[in-house]
Amino acid sequence: MLVILTDDQIFAPEQVCQSCLLANNSGQPRWHGDKLRCGQTIRKCTEQQPDQYECIMGFRLAKIS
Repeated sequence: MLVILTDDQIFAPEQVCQSCLLANNSGQPRWHGDKLRCGQTIRKCTEQQPDQYECIMGFRLAKIS
């Protein structure tokens, strides 16, 4: 599951991405295999952290199970 993180809140991608021109028709970020097409990977501080990305619009996304 993918979530968008801010300093003090967590959002579903549909709440933020549906207005983005790079989102798919469902308002979800676009993926190509295991890579986010509209952002870049952020380095993990610890191995226990989920995979994190920063989108072109500046939001931080986390892929959690």
